[in-house]
Amino acid sequence: MSDYGNPFGGYGNQQMTAKAQFGDSPAASPAPSQAASQAPAAALIKDTTTAGFTRDVLEESRLQPVLVDFWAPWCGPCKQLTPVIEKAVNEAEGRVKLVKMNIDDHPAIPGQLGIQSIPAVVAFVDGRPIDGFMGALPESQVKQFIDKVAGPAGADQAAEIAAVLEEASGLVAAGDIDGAAQLFAAVLQADPDNVKALAGMAECMIVANQHVRARELLTQLPEELAKAPEVQAQLKRLDQIDEARKLGDPVALEHTLSLDPDDHDARMKLAKIRNVEGRREEAAEHLLLIMRRDRAYDDDGARRQLLQFFEVWGPKEPATIMARRKLSSILFS
Repeated sequence: MSDYGNPFGGYGNQQMTAKAQFGDSPAASPAPSQAASQAPAAALIKDTTTAGFTRDVLEESRLQPVLVDFWAPWCGPCKQLTPVIEKAVNEAEGRVKLVKMNIDDHPAIPGQLGIQSIPAVVAFVDGRPIDGFMGALPESQVKQFIDKVAGPAGADQAAEIAAVLEEASGLVAAGDIDGAAQLFAAVLQADPDNVKALAGMAECMIVANQHVRARELLTQLPEELAKAPEVQAQLKRLDQIDEARKLGDPVALEHTLSLDPDDHDARMKLAKIRNVEGRREEAAEHLLLIMRRDRAYDDDGARRQLLQFFEVWGPKEPATIMARRKLSSILFS
């Protein structure tokens, strides 16, 4: 698992590079909230005035939460809080900004907000105050307050990764394997142990007929990752492909069935071949037909094989939904 930036090597005769990146390496021009997370530490902390309050606090809080620290030069607890809250804001890496207002020089805003004791910190989101605290809190409590207002560290990246994984899965379904692989690669750059991205990368390799590389990727995973259902599904898919290669010519099997529709051995083989060809509904119909005609065949082997298909296809696959419905009608009619 050394180079997810180019997972297929020469696949498609294109150099694979990740389209999506995370954290401090945006893929394109960042949105305003992303731009804030990339700003230097000094840009996260500033002083404001009565005239600048609308711009620095109300408007800015529509992009990300803004903490307003109301203080005064004569206030001892204010001097204790300042280094603590500045350190916490800097370590939050853009999840919040800090705006400081000297109430001696600018008494109107704190007066309107009913600030009667300092230090007082008020959090603004979407142009309005939503929470706050008074007094010189310890660093741990200040960080808890920031997490409460802005969400815990890593939440934004987790949401972004989830969105990219969903997009990548959509590209796989649409047949854009190259695009999907690039998105899975980007997720793995940010989170090398992301099981869904690992399984997705393996699926791209399988669709691209890179079966050996897909198996190498999955079998080299640590045990705790290898046990994940997503990984096991792709390994079973590879096993099904290996088995189907040994089952003979599908044209010959179809000819056999045209002469004897009750040749369940031939129909089972054809179902397995159609499955690895991606003709999932046709594969399911062959197995369902065996069940309708002979539930005792191979000790209910057609049903067991269909359940194995479901494990690989996943519950949301249209072929799974269709086949489950028909399977239920057979089992409970």
